[in-house]
Amino acid sequence: MTGQDLPAKYFANLTERQREQFDLLGELYPEWNEKINVISRKDIDNLYINHVLHSLTIAAFLGDVAEGTTFLDMGTGGGFPGIPLAIMYPQARFHLIDRIGKKLRVAEDIANRIGLTNVTVQHGDIGECHGKYDYVVSRAVMPLDGLVKLVARNVSRTGRAGNRYDNGIICLKGGDLEQESRSVRYPVVEFMVNEFFNEDFFVTKKLVYVPVK
Repeated sequence: MTGQDLPAKYFANLTERQREQFDLLGELYPEWNEKINVISRKDIDNLYINHVLHSLTIAAFLGDVAEGTTFLDMGTGGGFPGIPLAIMYPQARFHLIDRIGKKLRVAEDIANRIGLTNVTVQHGDIGECHGKYDYVVSRAVMPLDGLVKLVARNVSRTGRAGNRYDNGIICLKGGDLEQESRSVRYPVVEFMVNEFFNEDFFVTKKLVYVPVK
């Protein structure tokens, strides 16, 4: 099985359009990486498992989401986890924010070139983002306690019927999170990523869900 087959391995109901979009990521990210170091040079060959499939842990956790569900990808960099999730959830809307403009340009260009119409981007600090979203997602951007303090205000307190999980923060982390979680004033629920995917890369990886009410 090639890396490009990994999304279809775990998400059997992908449309042909979604398969094509995931395949295009394998062309566009290496192309951009020649110009801008969006993904470490040694890691670009592992694009699908380390970045695309890792991002899709959030989709494996959430399952189907309701029409119009909104996501804020805080510190998206070159578009992870936002771009893979936007492919997975064409019925949802994604706002990607990052302080590094050149990386954000990569995410915006790739979203446009694969035909995503459910993605907007914002160059700036999270303090400049005043919108409310059903879920705030991030991938190893910063310690959990600091992240929650920054983005809890961006989580809508109005739930959306049809979603499995209450509105909140979902982030992809690794290692021991006890110290990071200690001062978080909301519940912190951890899942091992290998509960969803059985590749060795995910043995130490975690998904953390913080419902915000």
